[in-house]
Amino acid sequence: MPIAVETFFLDPAYEGTLQQQIQQMVAGGILSGRFRPGEKLPSSRKLAQHLGVSRITVTLAYNELMADDYLSSAGRSGYFVSENAPEPPQISPRSSSDTVDWSRAIGHRFSGNLQIEKPLDWRTYKYPFLYGQVDPALFDRQNWRLCAIRALGQRDFDSLTADQVDRDDPQLLEFVARNTLPRRGILANPDEILITVGAQNALWLAAQVLLTQRRTAAHEDPCYPGLRTILHQSRCHRIEVPVDADGLPPHLIPPETDVVFCTPSHQCPTASTMPISRRKELLRRASEDDFLIVEDDYEFEMSFLKPPSPALKSLDDDGRVIYVGSFSKSLFPGLRLGYLVGPKPFIREARALRSAVLRHPPGHMQRTAAYFLSLGHYDALVRRLRNAFHDRRRIMDNAMAEHGLTVAGAGAFGGSSYWMRAPDGVDTTELADRLRAKSVLIEPGAAFCKGGFREYKHYRLAYSSIGAGQISPGVALIAAEIAAMQN
Repeated sequence: MPIAVETFFLDPAYEGTLQQQIQQMVAGGILSGRFRPGEKLPSSRKLAQHLGVSRITVTLAYNELMADDYLSSAGRSGYFVSENAPEPPQISPRSSSDTVDWSRAIGHRFSGNLQIEKPLDWRTYKYPFLYGQVDPALFDRQNWRLCAIRALGQRDFDSLTADQVDRDDPQLLEFVARNTLPRRGILANPDEILITVGAQNALWLAAQVLLTQRRTAAHEDPCYPGLRTILHQSRCHRIEVPVDADGLPPHLIPPETDVVFCTPSHQCPTASTMPISRRKELLRRASEDDFLIVEDDYEFEMSFLKPPSPALKSLDDDGRVIYVGSFSKSLFPGLRLGYLVGPKPFIREARALRSAVLRHPPGHMQRTAAYFLSLGHYDALVRRLRNAFHDRRRIMDNAMAEHGLTVAGAGAFGGSSYWMRAPDGVDTTELADRLRAKSVLIEPGAAFCKGGFREYKHYRLAYSSIGAGQISPGVALIAAEIAAMQN
């Protein structure tokens, strides 16, 4: 890799000759590790022009460095850092002289919240029962690549390069409005939709727009850890409502609540499904007590056992429901594309806030996704995922029944995970650590729960990232480890 000429500049306070200063710049770059063996230096002519010195000065400096084996030359190809150049010294970092008291300087703390741990090298594990990761055997890489290349073309130059300020890709908005939302019974105009950087960003925008330190938010327990973090950082009053087999019980929501956050279709993480009667009761309570609802419908595409229930938003006649959708589970989590659907006044404020923080999601990713969706590749992928997940769920059911594992919650319409309960005396955080050493990955329940007894009892098993052939032996290892911990 060539070393940029802009890397070099003269120090007016340097007391030696120009030749010595150039030698010191090059040698210093090599000794510090910034310039590596084999990298090409700027030509003597280019460096001389850049520094405003004579070419002979640079040539003499380079020759001295060659004599000391810092540089080498290859005929007319130029000068390179020598393969025999002195190696950078192994010097321990010097202690910081920072005198700032950061415990006082930091006004708001955002770290320290318990989150789900997903190893970056999870694919190297033989039995990854991890939720939300993409299975390379199922993803349509070829058509995604073709859509990405098409989005790089001259016709889409503006969507790729322009600063759209606070606007979204019109093709992606059109697909969401005309195809995605109607499948959930939702009708919305483009100015009632906002593209977000995933569902996490959508939830954050909703919390920032709707909540203040004087307002109260109610949410499920257990719940998505990212939501708990978002609400904690908003510094609103929080009320955790314990879920049951049908999800969030409306009668437990206090009347002073301002906003309710819930996952009616696939409760996170228990996978319970809220019945229609309870959805209507929740909407009735919202109208009577004058609160809003943020519905996170993160996994509706993964319904393969039977058609999913209508979205809460589709039953809302008062405009009280803010709808959150995402392409992370049906496409891939690294895409970071989601969307908010709500009344125009809410979307207007969420758009302004998003613009102040990150302007808009990358145009190339929006246009690539728009092509992938509109050309039919997305529907084909979803069908393939549903078929694969249906087979894997059947294998999971049989394996867990054979080995006596206890299912605490499973999606009525499908989904991609189970909420499990370990026997008394088994700490699932310790269980996860022990299984990891045997190339098995599970998700302990501590990150999802408020705390107390339950966090040691529950864990999540997903079948979205593990091949069908690995499920039964992986479940056998989990059962064996649980049995060993009971003895």
